[in-house]
Amino acid sequence: MKESMNSSNQSRHFFRFHIAEFVFVILLGLSTVLLASSSGGFVLNFERIGFSIVSSLQKGVNAVSTGIGDTINAVQELSRMKKENAVLVEKLKNYEYFQRNNTEINKENERLREQLGFSTKIEQKNYPAQIIGRNTDNLYSTFTINKGSRVGIKKNMPVIAIQNGQIGLVGKIVSVGAETSMILPIFDSKCTVSARIQTTRDIGLVSGLGADDRTLSMRYIKKRVLEELNYGDTIVTSGENGNYLRDITIGTISKITVLDYDSSLDIEVVPIIDFSRLESVIVADLKELNPSLVNISN
Repeated sequence: MKESMNSSNQSRHFFRFHIAEFVFVILLGLSTVLLASSSGGFVLNFERIGFSIVSSLQKGVNAVSTGIGDTINAVQELSRMKKENAVLVEKLKNYEYFQRNNTEINKENERLREQLGFSTKIEQKNYPAQIIGRNTDNLYSTFTINKGSRVGIKKNMPVIAIQNGQIGLVGKIVSVGAETSMILPIFDSKCTVSARIQTTRDIGLVSGLGADDRTLSMRYIKKRVLEELNYGDTIVTSGENGNYLRDITIGTISKITVLDYDSSLDIEVVPIIDFSRLESVIVADLKELNPSLVNISN
């Protein structure tokens, strides 16, 4: 009974103690607020705190916005630069294309001027032409040109060309159409040309071995002139029999073989014309004079 009463007294005492502390704290807080409000310090601090918070938020937002804006600008700038680069690359391709075309045109004009200049100087009437087709198999080798009977070309007319500043024999006309003609080149095995060694003036026959990448063969040169011959000696057309122009270069001596069973030398000749690169030719008419020279003489 006494323990119960003591416990009740302690609880009331504890409750009163806590109420007193709570009231004290509230009063102390109110006093502090009132004091701060009266001096304006509380309001000022609040404004500063609020300003700091807002400023920090604005800085953060501004930084994020600036970062996003810079990223967007960078992406747009990169896209623009890619487009400009694509345009420049295309322009460069066009420039290189035109440069190549211009170079080719200049080379072609130079070749045509060279050809035209020579065609006006030779005594015979002639027809400059372009090769438009070729058949260079082992059985039958021909070149097709873009000129025919309509301009005056006839069968068996000799064909020459200018290549790298040198005049060389190409072959002869073997077939003629109205607008085109066919050339049998000297490297064909069926083509035989009366030829002369330019240094010794000895005459023989030059014939082809059937392919444009092979040498020509010169026969009927006597062994007695062996000591007078040298590699690199020039072989030219003799002009005899009226089949070819005189002194047109055929090629140069590359090999001389002495055959025990033959009284003649076996001479290999490298053609002066590179037939794999041949593009234009001149067909000569041995029976008519060059009109341009006739007009000058008159």
